[in-house]
Amino acid sequence: MNGLMQDWPLLCHKIIDYAAIQHGRREVVSRSVEGEITRTTYADVRATALKVAQLLDGEGFVPGDRIATLAWNTGRHLATWYGIMGMGGVYHTLNPRLFPEQISWIMNDAEDRAIFVDLSLVPLLEGIAPSVSTLRRVIVLTDATHMPQTSLPNAISYEDWLLDADGDFGWLELDEKAASGMCYTSGTTGNPKGALYSHRSNVLHAMRNAFPDAMNLSSRDVVMPVVPMFHANAWGLAHSCPLVGAKLVMPGQKMDGASIFELLDTERVTFSAAVPTVWLMLLQHLEAKGLKLPWLQRVVIGGAACPRVVTEKFQRDYDVEVIHAWGMTEMSPVGTLATIKPEYADYSSDALMSIRQKQGHAPFGVEMKITDDDDVEKPWDGQSFGNLKVRGFAVASAYYRGAGSASFTPEGWFDTGDVAHIDPMGYMQITDRAKDVIKSGGEWISTIDLENLAVSHPDVAEAAAIGRPHPKWDERPLLIVVPKPGRAPTREALLAFMEGKIAKWWLPDDVVVVDEIPHTATGKIQKGTLREQFRDHRWP
Repeated sequence: MNGLMQDWPLLCHKIIDYAAIQHGRREVVSRSVEGEITRTTYADVRATALKVAQLLDGEGFVPGDRIATLAWNTGRHLATWYGIMGMGGVYHTLNPRLFPEQISWIMNDAEDRAIFVDLSLVPLLEGIAPSVSTLRRVIVLTDATHMPQTSLPNAISYEDWLLDADGDFGWLELDEKAASGMCYTSGTTGNPKGALYSHRSNVLHAMRNAFPDAMNLSSRDVVMPVVPMFHANAWGLAHSCPLVGAKLVMPGQKMDGASIFELLDTERVTFSAAVPTVWLMLLQHLEAKGLKLPWLQRVVIGGAACPRVVTEKFQRDYDVEVIHAWGMTEMSPVGTLATIKPEYADYSSDALMSIRQKQGHAPFGVEMKITDDDDVEKPWDGQSFGNLKVRGFAVASAYYRGAGSASFTPEGWFDTGDVAHIDPMGYMQITDRAKDVIKSGGEWISTIDLENLAVSHPDVAEAAAIGRPHPKWDERPLLIVVPKPGRAPTREALLAFMEGKIAKWWLPDDVVVVDEIPHTATGKIQKGTLREQFRDHRWP
């Protein structure tokens, strides 16, 4: 027997419809690429999105066409997204921090037919476009005054292009399982792989993000997604914020501490999300200038393990709640959030801080398990390490074109490639990537724990731990650190600082001080590059 409820498909354009109807006057504020602060509303974003859909449809683009964006977080980018989805297209966000050869490969793999590009990224695209065989339309996200002379094919300024539309367009009524968006992994090993999101998965993921025990979003919030839209939908905030009617503040391409603080302060931002490096820059700026954060209430930190010192500073010095989170492109991307369950409410501040350092518990719609290498499930005791596997309504079932099929099990689980443990309350903690964990004397050492401890030293700005071959123990930890400006950490001082805070056999066998640690385009430490760089390192 079926229920007698209406069939109301979960389509992404219904999110912007709702925002325009119920929260039409709520602002979308942007630091434009041209430099000035611009203001629009959800009603205007929807009106522009209808014009985008109308024009794409009129130019012969059809449902399922991949339409790329090479752009920063702005109101124009947001309207473009909803316009692409509303005519049945698939938005394909490109990461400008990748190598040009990688972007070209991704565009060809996706067969992008058109692209919306920010003004500052036109030179990058000019070098790539000739090698993309399917590209036939370029819209530069600017006005006629700022439109550059360009060799890009069939290029036009966004504002000029919109003049040919009146917005008299009806959203396509699609199957909710139709593709709506595409994002490629950062490709740390081999070529990047495409995750293909559906309307249904994006809508459900957006709703779940707003739950009180997730990001706790509402129309009373002012949200600044510092995390770019090309990082898996700005962690879902490009969908969640209009869904609840939260004011949006889009930082554009300026993500230094001073620029971020300016928007946090002038726009009275209550919620923000970014990777740890952004918050480190902000905290350094605050300390240097003696500034405060009177409006900010919550920040989500993900993309890499958050150093404990960052969480402590935010909460102790600025009364800002830090929500540690974990996810993946393949998960749309949110997988866990370290909000506090009532069972931990009476913990001491220090014990509670240890809970907050975990990646957190899974929200509704994410199932997790940890297994050994023989796929035998391990207990949730907070100590047993295993390979982390997930499944759910916003988790990929395959990669685009069937790449990386070994990551998906016949039972529907996605192998994340992370090593983790889960405590009895369901809080998951990543201990390493499977390829990065240090195996010493038959036991595992967490590089993340070593790095977090090293960064808490007052002289250390950044740290990376890698395993290096050892004649007796198979592997031993090598700690690589970047000093803070004007500081000079030493091997002896760091090892003395770490002693007693971790198991003695976890202590690094050596410490190397460097000027810089290499990162991927998504800000993750390139452990493979470091292992190659230090492959001939001799133990003291």
